[in-house]
Amino acid sequence: MTAPPATASRARRVAARIDAATPAHRDRAIDGLRALALLAVPLGHWMLGGFRLDADGLHNASPLSAFGALAPASWVLQMLGIFFLVGGYASVLSYRRRTSTTAVWLRGRLARLGRPVFGVTAVWAVLLAVLSVLGVPGDTLRTGSTLVIQPLWFVGVYSLVTALTPLCVSSARRLGGWAALPLGASVAAVDFLRYGPFAEAVPSWLSALNVLPGWLFAYQLGVSWGEGRIGRRGARLLLAGGAVLFAVLLLVFHYPASMVGVPGEARTNSHPPSLLVVALAAAQSGAAILVRDRLGRLLRRPLLWAPVVVVNLTAMTILCWHQTAMLAAAVPASLWGGGSAVAGLTTAPDTMSWLLARALWLPVFAGLLVLIARYARRFEAPWPTGSRAANARRALAGLLAAGFAVFALGLA
Repeated sequence: MTAPPATASRARRVAARIDAATPAHRDRAIDGLRALALLAVPLGHWMLGGFRLDADGLHNASPLSAFGALAPASWVLQMLGIFFLVGGYASVLSYRRRTSTTAVWLRGRLARLGRPVFGVTAVWAVLLAVLSVLGVPGDTLRTGSTLVIQPLWFVGVYSLVTALTPLCVSSARRLGGWAALPLGASVAAVDFLRYGPFAEAVPSWLSALNVLPGWLFAYQLGVSWGEGRIGRRGARLLLAGGAVLFAVLLLVFHYPASMVGVPGEARTNSHPPSLLVVALAAAQSGAAILVRDRLGRLLRRPLLWAPVVVVNLTAMTILCWHQTAMLAAAVPASLWGGGSAVAGLTTAPDTMSWLLARALWLPVFAGLLVLIARYARRFEAPWPTGSRAANARRALAGLLAAGFAVFALGLA
């Protein structure tokens, strides 16, 4: 079905204006890679996460519990390696352009990450009270809070690796692309301790040591790339080496195939990241570097470039609010469905019909996210400062966000 001529013509005019407003020095390939990695987050959560409805309310469930063969889909949808790669690359460019101290540069970047997080958590603190008064079951509120806070761990980790940018730049200038190797080796050492012959004697907290090096690995590759220390030869080595390591870990060392957590499974690759995540990030990073020039040429077309700009301008809004979009459909369905579960929404994700029905729900979730983003985008803009009213609003937002975090993390 083709778009009406008037609609198509208007879309071309808007795309042409966006294209004309784009600075000539803008690296379109980097923005395209960021948009691709970002959109994989809601798509992955919407397709690989589901609900189970019972008398107590909604509970989280996953189709991966019933369909292990879907695990390869998580290899495609888990694109955080590319997100960190592009983040490292962009941070280098921004770090070079800074006009003040490193501390001022870092505060600015962290503020852009933190504002949307405070926004979504403060709004949800109010929503929890309202929904509770409306009779929404406590289990549903817990499930919703868990889903909302689930993607926000990324912001904390990303903030931490961003703070390490000066050290990453120094390492890249000394070691080039090899600067990421010690980080991968650190993850391998921790994996050996927690999964190897001494696993029973190793405390469970040791796995947390993989959080920083596991995600810093791809960020460091991005910094080295931004410093011009990784070329096509290095990219081919990353792609081939990462792919081989990935296959060996799966087939020889029997790592879990899914890149996301599966309810009931004893081991997970993502929280904290295992060596399999590092291998995938290496392969994805190599592929991204190799396709960069071709992607940049492709995004010279205004109709392809315009959506990339829109996604990048609302990046944190998409990350923070996409789970809310899904809940905006699922929670009402669980309350007013007449006691019956809605296919693909509140039915257990354990049948092929669920997969087909969930695919049909994707445009609904996307539409709800667009609607929410129209209002939530304001949280990405700088907050007013100076006046008593502005300071009071910031303090209230912080208090509400803290209250939501306490509830969502099960501390109250």
